[in-house]
Amino acid sequence: HVSVVGMTDLDTVRRLAAAVDTTAICDVARDVRVMSPALRCRSAAPILCGPALTVRCRDDFLGVVQAIEEAAPGDVLVVDGGGREAALAGELFARAALGKGLAGIIVDGGYRDMRFVATCPLPVYSRHVGPMAGTTVRPVTVGGTVSCGGVAVTAGDLVIADLDGIVVLDPAEAEAQLTAAADVMAAEERVVERLDAGATLGDCVNVADHVARLTRGEPSKLSFTV
Repeated sequence: HVSVVGMTDLDTVRRLAAAVDTTAICDVARDVRVMSPALRCRSAAPILCGPALTVRCRDDFLGVVQAIEEAAPGDVLVVDGGGREAALAGELFARAALGKGLAGIIVDGGYRDMRFVATCPLPVYSRHVGPMAGTTVRPVTVGGTVSCGGVAVTAGDLVIADLDGIVVLDPAEAEAQLTAAADVMAAEERVVERLDAGATLGDCVNVADHVARLTRGEPSKLSFTV
């Protein structure tokens, strides 16, 4: 398994991602892939960033075992479980992923063993929680393009998650998008400072001019003025 993102670039991307929120990424990249909010964090750590290692399973978790065996440190395991309720992973999978240094696990299907997972430091997301596991009789090919949370994910895509949700970026565009997101975060921090000092939103955003332009039928964009 070789990531699409080079090691040096991945280090840069991780550094940039650590400084931004998924909200800022969405603000600068309106076409970014956003996974369904039905995929919820089940562990103690919601924040993750890393290249996707993809696998497709249907009520059978042998493919997840194969994927964890193939995974490299820093990978995010993305499991296309078809949104079904059968548990495709549990405590042992999370422990194995921790041991290999994975960045997280995202399962569009079921996850179980919440007694451990709820306090686990590995980011774990799933659509369902339930006690019944799938079978282990269907070997799969790990990698390729899958569907997870309603969006396409290809092995090597950059997956970023935080308290607001999960986004998927094309690795070729990630550095530029994250740099732009950092600029948004910096502007928002200036707005926060002004608001804390007693300013209004109108002092920080071009709301009056924006509304006036739209009222005249002119193109306009709501933007920061600080």
